Amino acid sequence: MTETAPARKIAFATFVRRALDDARAMRAWTGTEVSRRTGVSRQTINRWVRGDWASDPEAERVVAFCEGLGLNPAAAFAALGWDRAATPRGAPGAPPMDPDVEALLRRLVDPAVSDAEKFHIRETIRYLAYRPTLPLDVRKGEEQAG
Repeated sequence: MTETAPARKIAFATFVRRALDDARAMRAWTGTEVSRRTGVSRQTINRWVRGDWASDPEAERVVAFCEGLGLNPAAAFAALGWDRAATPRGAPGAPPMDPDVEALLRRLVDPAVSDAEKFHIRETIRYLAYRPTLPLDVRKGEEQAG
């Protein structure tokens, strides 16, 4: 790490702390719920908040944390001082976006859409994202019946 490591740690810790505060305030999520929704362990999140890491956080975990909270990973990358133009440490490129998902994302940022409707959109997306995947043999039976 460079001489700016303490500043980077503070900036990233501040980013993570704000993200957690927003998740608690806006979604009433506990630390355990944030961990479950993002796939990043509570221990890792706590180390990030304390700035207690010897080497940079893994880009994949940072992206998972941000995506689980609906944040743009570029903000986290900026806090870490990573070049946003370069792909950080083997992070995969974004897959093509489904038009229906794009439409939902536009509604979520549209100021004309009510907060209640945005809440329902988010809850539906969360339900779909975290529901168990059906076993392959069950899916085949549905395809044949349909």
